[in-house]
Amino acid sequence: MAPQTRNQFPKVVIERDSDSEPSSSEEEEEDQEEEEVVESENGERKEEALDEKKKGKAPITISLKKVCKVCKKAGHEAGFKGATYIDCPMKPCFLCKMPGHTTVTCPHRVATEHGVIPAPRRNTSNPLEYVFERQLRPGILPIKPAFIIPDRVNCAVIRYHSRRVTCLEFHPKNNNILLSGDKKGQVGVWDFAKVHEKIVYGNVHSCIVNNMRFKPMNDDSIYAASSDGTISCTDLETGISLSLMNLNPDGWQGPSSWRMLYGMDVNSEKGLVLVADNFGFLYLVDTRSNNKTGEAILIHKKGSKVVGLHCNPVQPDLLLSCGNDHFARIWDMRRMEAGSSLYNLAHKRVVNSAYFSPLSGSKILTTSQDNRLRIWDSIFGNLESPSREIVHSHDFNRHLTPFKAEWDPKDPSESLAVIGRYISENYNGAALHPIDFIDISTGRLVAEVMDPNITTISPVNKLHPRDDVLATGSSRSLFIWRPKEESEPAEQKDETKIIVCGRAEKKRSRKSGDKSDDDSDDDKFTSKGSKFKSSKPKWKLTGCSNKVKR
Repeated sequence: MAPQTRNQFPKVVIERDSDSEPSSSEEEEEDQEEEEVVESENGERKEEALDEKKKGKAPITISLKKVCKVCKKAGHEAGFKGATYIDCPMKPCFLCKMPGHTTVTCPHRVATEHGVIPAPRRNTSNPLEYVFERQLRPGILPIKPAFIIPDRVNCAVIRYHSRRVTCLEFHPKNNNILLSGDKKGQVGVWDFAKVHEKIVYGNVHSCIVNNMRFKPMNDDSIYAASSDGTISCTDLETGISLSLMNLNPDGWQGPSSWRMLYGMDVNSEKGLVLVADNFGFLYLVDTRSNNKTGEAILIHKKGSKVVGLHCNPVQPDLLLSCGNDHFARIWDMRRMEAGSSLYNLAHKRVVNSAYFSPLSGSKILTTSQDNRLRIWDSIFGNLESPSREIVHSHDFNRHLTPFKAEWDPKDPSESLAVIGRYISENYNGAALHPIDFIDISTGRLVAEVMDPNITTISPVNKLHPRDDVLATGSSRSLFIWRPKEESEPAEQKDETKIIVCGRAEKKRSRKSGDKSDDDSDDDKFTSKGSKFKSSKPKWKLTGCSNKVKR
């Protein structure tokens, strides 16, 4: 029997990192002594490589050089190191998008006015502006009252949803009811006053719930627009859902024909539900007959996504839309047709949201992917350029819900807005993502609220229309913030009511060395508060089972 020989595997040539850190003087001397040995070894390797090529076996080369993930060049790295974000020196600043500096040294990050760029406003003799000054302006207080900031977590539900939270909505009459939609298409109803009273309806949609609005004449029903191309009307008592419109009756026919619904609002005066899709079209649904009325209207560039719709609270015939074509547009609903917009507000990148001011309806606040908040002080004046641009970190990645700056509906001066922050800040060694309260009239950062136990990003934030309450959707969890002085009685201020649902309760009982097998959204509820030297209250965790009705 012939002797058996082992298979000859191709040799591996390892390229060392030439851009490594410089060695000390003693190490340099040792390197000089080893240079001759290295040269001889390199010569032998070259000869062996040539022999292998002759035999038809090329060596496998493994490079150990550090390569930047942003520009794909060696010599530097970019990204997070611990709690600090390091910019790529070959690219503009991630925050303000301007070259010449990095995010750490960006002047807009530490500026008192939070990066305000004022724009001139020309005086116009517009009759609408005259009416506004005579009738609406007296209702706005000339002196801004003190802002009340909800800065302490009062209660929360951890892992309430099975996927990340995408939208929030407070009940129009019941102050303690919060509704939430998630990426999986579920709708949750939570009574945060009783904390444990919560339910999730899992049969509403088959994928992302992008927007929710209450039915004007029935507070027990809610409209929802989803990426499955349907509008639903769900009864909150029973969970029974009625489909008002389905843009994909034949099912999946490929991405070029699949229509998804994003922006949505309700015009109570006309009895219409307005919804827009990912091809730039607007649809109207009659709330009395629950059927689509009229034909679809192209309101943005064909093939672009329309992500936001908002009817003016004072003059509902005015409609504000925004989308991926880098524009926010103002429409007159009495004359809706393609290309008939009253004004086109240009942006440099995708517009995540656009809202009229909640009381007078005369201001506009937009959030764009170029890390800018833009404010127009009067819709009756010059709209060619914004009154102010505020630099703020909200340029997110594809696995997050888009950041949207929203007004405080209780602020009589119409100057307070809330928005989550994308770039983390280093708080005593822990990377946290604060929620920012910004005075949009001056650009001043009024407050940044955070909790050492919340280590995930908080892109979905909603201020209560009547109470001093902030609701936050961070990954799969919901948090209720209240001001410190109004949070709880003195004897209970050291604890907060927190409910851990579903699998999170089981994971808490595991040993710290065990790894989670959950590969969905980045929701790691691990307390990093041990690194903090602060007097933050400890959370009282209570386990429960999350009920899902189908």
